[in-house]
Amino acid sequence: MAAKPMSFLGDVARWLTDGDSWDGRSGIAHRLVEHARYSAAAVVTAFAIAAPVASWIGHKRRFGTLGMNIANIGQTLPTFAVLVLVVQAVGIGEAPLVGPLALFLALTLLAVPPIFTNVYTGFAGVDDAYRDAARGMGMTEQQQLLRAELPIAMPLVATGVRIAVVQVIATATIGAYAGAGGLGRFIIDGFALQDNPQVFGGALLVAAVAILSDRLLVSAERRLGAWPRTRARLGFRRSG
Repeated sequence: MAAKPMSFLGDVARWLTDGDSWDGRSGIAHRLVEHARYSAAAVVTAFAIAAPVASWIGHKRRFGTLGMNIANIGQTLPTFAVLVLVVQAVGIGEAPLVGPLALFLALTLLAVPPIFTNVYTGFAGVDDAYRDAARGMGMTEQQQLLRAELPIAMPLVATGVRIAVVQVIATATIGAYAGAGGLGRFIIDGFALQDNPQVFGGALLVAAVAILSDRLLVSAERRLGAWPRTRARLGFRRSG
């Protein structure tokens, strides 16, 4: 007989608040750090790959469609399929880092498209008046990018990062299938043990981390909204 809803929710609450659930290498605290580490590594790498190329293409306003089509390969490939292909190619039992490496590659491919698209759109959408003013003041192209265009593009850049972060945090749970850690372990192990409170508790943790990250980054975006023109003017003054 299925457990009553209130009884089940009570079991979930007990699992989440039980000190034993938080302790050790298989506890919530350790898994949370693992999840954050996997997610951060993928987003930082994706940004390092996508942002420089997208900003330059947006600045030049050339090859934008081609660039976005290439970047969007990461969205056409199912993340779980990439994870499985890497694991099968290397063999999950060959090395302890195969699972984390496969997860890292899959999440990086997932994070590239939103970052590339928003960075490109941000730089390509900079008003020509700012570009002309920067050139008229003798700025080099690098100075134009950093002092005149980046402040204007920053809100969209931040949006791309936020979208990537939320997608990666939610998707990183699949790493448990490949032997990686993270919060997904509670879901996979819970199913294996038929421990429904653990499964539901693990899903709640993932959702909570994703929502909290989204809210924090939305707040940061709002702060950046008032920054662009002020920052651009400062950049012009320093060059004057």
